[in-house]
Amino acid sequence: MPDREHDLVVYGASGFVGELLAAYLAGAAPADLRIALGGRSREKLEAVRSRLPAAARDWPLVVADSRDPAAIAALAESTRVLATTVGPYARYGLPVVEACARAGTHYADLTGEVLFARDAIARTDAPARESGARIVHACGFDSVPSDLAVLLLAECARADDAGGLTDVRLVATVKGGFSGGTIDSLRAQVEAVGLDRSLREVVGDPFALSPDRNAEPSTRQPADAGPPSRDSDGRWTAPFVMASFNTRIVRRSNAVQDWSYGRGLRYGEVMAAGRGISGAATAVAVTAGLAGALGAMSFGPTRALLDRVLPAPGTGPDEATRERGWFRMEVDATTESGRRYRATAAGKGDPGYKATAVMLGESALALALDGERLPDRAGSLTPASALGTVLADRLRAAGHEYTVTAV
Repeated sequence: MPDREHDLVVYGASGFVGELLAAYLAGAAPADLRIALGGRSREKLEAVRSRLPAAARDWPLVVADSRDPAAIAALAESTRVLATTVGPYARYGLPVVEACARAGTHYADLTGEVLFARDAIARTDAPARESGARIVHACGFDSVPSDLAVLLLAECARADDAGGLTDVRLVATVKGGFSGGTIDSLRAQVEAVGLDRSLREVVGDPFALSPDRNAEPSTRQPADAGPPSRDSDGRWTAPFVMASFNTRIVRRSNAVQDWSYGRGLRYGEVMAAGRGISGAATAVAVTAGLAGALGAMSFGPTRALLDRVLPAPGTGPDEATRERGWFRMEVDATTESGRRYRATAAGKGDPGYKATAVMLGESALALALDGERLPDRAGSLTPASALGTVLADRLRAAGHEYTVTAV
């Protein structure tokens, strides 16, 4: 890659999560890394820069509107790495990711949108392979913990000569809220499906993000949603709102790496609800709430009512609330030989805000600084297939937990 003006641009820095990302990089990035703040309003970017730590007060500003192809092309050509928080990605993201793929610029985003990721893969995989760009989607709580946990399980099983992974199940426990941007992305996808019913099949396809759908095994995959269930140890579980996206990313990671996790991988995710009567009540409430919210978003009048009470894009909780959040994902796996393993991915801080800023920040730093240590791949990738254990090491150093043990 020829020399660029910037090493890393935070695009969308004037948004809520974009500012959190910039603040994280101000403390975590090496002093000599050339970081710039990007967005469509110089005034807002200047305001964000004034609130950052002193180390970031001289970061340059790049004004570019995603609706201006020339400005976005110039932005992509000015930097080695671009990390974008501008969503919904289906509405604003395609010009940005396409420009990066053409320019050979490494790219990371926070998308949790199956339809956007599918379109971006179709449009950018070939140009990115040709230019050498690593296009990495889902570098936040969607879907780093899921993706890295399964990668680490597969590597541990391979090292033990235990065979490929077969049944893998993630149980998520979280404390935190959903960002306005996440809700807006979900709303945009629901609206798209409402306008084009054929997209319902795409969203429901467990291999929607596969690089070769016809090459995928016929293995039946766990359902993304269903009634509450009770495990043999007495723990109740409910559907996990992020499962319908995270599972597609994990399956794409497997396929991009020549199905190295196992051709018979069956992967699902649920949410822990507790034990006993209270756990059952929580599982029922979560299941009903998710079904009700999706139903309400699908109907115009009720969607308008939800818009009045749900967080708006670009908003989020105060610092104290973000600090109190946490996440813990326990991932149990069985292998072809019958051996069993458990991976744990955990971290402090609201998963949708503080923890996500760490995940995207370390993903961007890995792209900017660790090129020779990363997997030798270009194209439209996932956190596991693009960044591998390098990202896991970075997140451990940042205070997150990524472990695997034999059961």
